[in-house]
Amino acid sequence: MSDVVRASGTVHWIGAGLSTGSGLAQLCDTAERVRLWHRTEERAAQALAHLGLTGRAEPRAFELAALTAELAPGDVVVSMLPAPEHAALLAVCVRRQAHFACSSYVSDAVLEQVPAAEKAGIVVLTEAGLDPGIDHLFAHSLVARAREAIGDDASYSLTSYCGGVPAVPNDFRYRFSWAPAGVLGALRSPARYLEDGEETTAERPWEVTRPHVVDGETFEVYPNRDSVPFIEQYGLPASWTPRTFVRGTLRLEGWLQAWDAVFEELKAGDDTRIAALARELAATYPTTDADHDRVVLAVSLDVRGDTGRTWSGSYLLDLVGDEEESAMARCVSRPLSLAVRHILSDDLPSGLNRAAETAERSREWLSELAGEGLEFTLRVDQ
Repeated sequence: MSDVVRASGTVHWIGAGLSTGSGLAQLCDTAERVRLWHRTEERAAQALAHLGLTGRAEPRAFELAALTAELAPGDVVVSMLPAPEHAALLAVCVRRQAHFACSSYVSDAVLEQVPAAEKAGIVVLTEAGLDPGIDHLFAHSLVARAREAIGDDASYSLTSYCGGVPAVPNDFRYRFSWAPAGVLGALRSPARYLEDGEETTAERPWEVTRPHVVDGETFEVYPNRDSVPFIEQYGLPASWTPRTFVRGTLRLEGWLQAWDAVFEELKAGDDTRIAALARELAATYPTTDADHDRVVLAVSLDVRGDTGRTWSGSYLLDLVGDEEESAMARCVSRPLSLAVRHILSDDLPSGLNRAAETAERSREWLSELAGEGLEFTLRVDQ
């Protein structure tokens, strides 16, 4: 492992979309210099004014060449761009020996560059937002607590469901907290998970939607993406037998029926039609400043020891946005900001890092997030 390039104190935050919030303000309090890169310098300045950060960060017009020219060794690049654009940014970071951070899942294109990044001594930090991010922290914490209580011979069920929904339910039973094209793309991706001890694949995830009760309230949930690799990532003991392991998406009760016409389009449409549908949905259901969103993240683990002893625990994050900031922006930008601050403090090793690699880091970061006002609850029964 190469020595880590010492952080310079400068942060380049790329993009100011729906998930950029108070985490950027926290970095303005911590970093020596922050630059916000957006489509134009004017748009960047407007975003800073909206966040109350005029004069605290420098607005920039984003072009890859312009960013490259300003990058210095030890700078931190924070990408709020769509995941397919991360690889190009990371390539620039490797060449300029700048650290890289994002809230997205690790893509193959990013993984391919990790060896070069590690050799260059830079941190590649991923999965450091809400989902993925805080959900990883919750899961690692629960697994460590259960293992301490039960030991190494057991069976388990772990579910992790997250969703951004309207604080006041509407007829569509949804509020777009990220790009409609991304929402539709996720629905078109098969989901792999474990149920009744068997590996299962849902080609159309919405077709296996089911009710799920969280703190007395009924939601609708469905599996999302590929859950299986996270069994190892969460440190679940190989000696434990899985009954259920699902990472998925949470929606308001009635969502499945409200979206019936959308599902028919997803089944029949090609890429061109789905792209057009995304634009239509964005126009039909626009997100306005008057709308308040709600984020619900529920992670539960139930363990049965071979001796008959049981343990169950759950984390619940349930936040509503307000006039100053959406719940989604708060829940994505604050853990990402925390992660970047650990890069600035030279606390992370070079190469690939996720929000939570160990139970110890999970406890540390959850404590820090709670201390900064991100509220969540832990319940344990044993």
